[in-house]
Amino acid sequence: MGKFGDTLRQEREFRGITLDSITRVTKISNRHLVALEQEHFEVLPGGVFNKSMVREYARVVGLDQEEWVGRYLSAHQSSKEADEDGWMRFAENASKARGDSGRRSRPDQRLRWTGIGLLLLLVAGLSWFVWSYVHKKISMGTHAHVSRPIATVTIDGSSGNHYLAPLTANRFCLSDPPLIRS
Repeated sequence: MGKFGDTLRQEREFRGITLDSITRVTKISNRHLVALEQEHFEVLPGGVFNKSMVREYARVVGLDQEEWVGRYLSAHQSSKEADEDGWMRFAENASKARGDSGRRSRPDQRLRWTGIGLLLLLVAGLSWFVWSYVHKKISMGTHAHVSRPIATVTIDGSSGNHYLAPLTANRFCLSDPPLIRS
């Protein structure tokens, strides 16, 4: 432990304040308070949150808040410089790992794209089937309706009856046959 954490802990203990009581008042987790006292700054969330934790800790213990924030910043800066080389190595290793994973095609990703391709083929096949089925039904319905020949009225001379006789030679078609009344 460094000078900052030891002094902070000693001030708290001198005043008879427990970490649990600081946690109850400030709602700062106990592990973050212990990390402050042991100068494990990497456990803390970082940025303004760390300064706020130090400020609240100092307020509850009865210390000058701005003085302790300044002490924290100088202690954090010195530990940060010592750890900076380690962070650089970590960042280099992380970027190498990301580059390696980007080159390899993961099996789950290939499986996902295969599934998407099969789904698209299924949708295309079903679309074609429905289109051809509907097209076939429509063409059969209109073809049967259009291909009906016109009937001619024929009068039987002996009986005087009228009847319809289909024309086979004339293929001219109407949509509906004419109504003939006798």
